[in-house]
Amino acid sequence: MIHDRSQRTASTPEPENFQSSAPRSPWRQRVTAEGGQLRGSRGRLRNGVRALLLALGVLAGVGKAQTAPQAPQKQATKKPPAKKPATPPATETRPALEPKAIDILKAACSRLAAAHTMAFTAVVYYESPSRIGPPLVYTTKSEVTLQRPDKLRVITLGDGPASEFYYDGKMMMAFAPAENLVAIADAPPTIDAALKAAYDSADIYFPFDDLIVADPYKDIADGLKRAFYIGQSHVFAGTTTDMVAYVSSGVFVQAWIGADDKLPRMLRAIYLDDPLQQRHGLELSNWQLDLTVPPDVFGSSKAAAATRIKFARPEMQLPPGSKPPAKGKPSKAPSSTTQPPKTQ
Repeated sequence: MIHDRSQRTASTPEPENFQSSAPRSPWRQRVTAEGGQLRGSRGRLRNGVRALLLALGVLAGVGKAQTAPQAPQKQATKKPPAKKPATPPATETRPALEPKAIDILKAACSRLAAAHTMAFTAVVYYESPSRIGPPLVYTTKSEVTLQRPDKLRVITLGDGPASEFYYDGKMMMAFAPAENLVAIADAPPTIDAALKAAYDSADIYFPFDDLIVADPYKDIADGLKRAFYIGQSHVFAGTTTDMVAYVSSGVFVQAWIGADDKLPRMLRAIYLDDPLQQRHGLELSNWQLDLTVPPDVFGSSKAAAATRIKFARPEMQLPPGSKPPAKGKPSKAPSSTTQPPKTQ
């Protein structure tokens, strides 16, 4: 449920103003326009465990030192052990796509696809390198309401500029309440098509879009390479969840899915080609399916009355005092910057 319409920067500096300058990330929502600006950045999540691994390694070494017999005077030369592959190959006893994991994913996707109306809260956690190297964690929170096949509202708050997105089957509207700026455009007749149009025209992207499309499982299955069942958790989200892991479109995802209601509660992801292995998290709560939604939810008179700007993709912002590169000469990127991944 987490995919790769993204650009990732491995060396984003720590913002001086946290409320107005969140770093770019794979999970993001942005709108900019000619004559004005409407933007917000969405998400990255990662937290290193090197200290724990080192501690375990030291303890294991101590245990071996205490129990190892004394070495003989003549010791045969031993060949270094062969390195084990990072990901064990699929075998007859370890299939690439475990049926139980696939069944859980399909059940969750079917439950979401069957809902005519839906509302939930999405909290995104994402990591971005600080100015001294170790990552910082940023968060955003979105209240999502939809009605299939052609209505959607996303109200986003959090660490950065607030934004509101409305789609009523005919028009889509992106509103920045603090700046009182709004971008309005004609929209296609389905949620799926509107999400694509918003991304193509204005770089608007929601990290939970795979949950709200007409066929959530198709988005996973198209690039699915590995899937396996981990076990159950009884401590997350106050309910029993089934834990599964899968690799799809170059992203490794661990998901916690309700064992009884089949609703996703948490997803954590790592891009396999990210040299920093930064983690991204999506926590889902307050699920309501097939609720009654008033028609006026999918519009806003306040937003419609704001100062109009056009939908446009965001332009790259240069640091204060810097000059754009000369035409015809590519800019020299720092060696620590990760190039954007190729579209799968």
